[in-house]
Amino acid sequence: MDTLAARQQMVDQQIRTWEVLDPRVLDALSAVPREAFAPAQYRELAFADAPLPIGCGQSMLAPKIQGRILQALGISPRDRSLEIGTGTGYLSAAMSLLGGSTHSIDIHPQLTAQAAANLRAVPQARVTLETRDAFDPAPFGEFDVIAVTGSMPTYDPRFERALRAGGRLFAVVGSAPVMDAVLVRRIDETEWIRESLFETVIEPLINAAAAPAFVF
Repeated sequence: MDTLAARQQMVDQQIRTWEVLDPRVLDALSAVPREAFAPAQYRELAFADAPLPIGCGQSMLAPKIQGRILQALGISPRDRSLEIGTGTGYLSAAMSLLGGSTHSIDIHPQLTAQAAANLRAVPQARVTLETRDAFDPAPFGEFDVIAVTGSMPTYDPRFERALRAGGRLFAVVGSAPVMDAVLVRRIDETEWIRESLFETVIEPLINAAAAPAFVF
């Protein structure tokens, strides 16, 4: 397989056509070798317009979703970024190429270890990895950008509190068959605003609070 041609085709025919037009985002996704971050048994499907199983009951998001995440966040070269849900490290690498530094956490030590190995394919990526539960009470620190790569049946404000003033958070909220991708901006110490971006369905974060049961 001509991986360079396949990668460019992915960018041109999947990501661009899903309204991802930011040239910095497109350049980052063209630069990161997606095939190096796909599990070996699915490497030939690395550029497919579909999520890929990565083990531990998790999936690698489809390329167009990752493109929309990066474009929505508008990561600038000095931004400090946090990713909730490392997976294979692919989005971590792209975030790092766009920003100043990236910290990524995942609850599965196997995925953290695999992401560390995968990230060697992008020597210029500046990513620190941590194995932890995103819902434990320990603070995250302060960030300009936060990408939550698993859905939350009910919106949890713990992540937006880690934003600096002016910071942006991407999250997916709701339950299948329809979830809402949202961008949250922190205005100041007490105010955030939320913008609905598009509808999608992705796997929930482990230990995310369930949606309240509907009562007749």
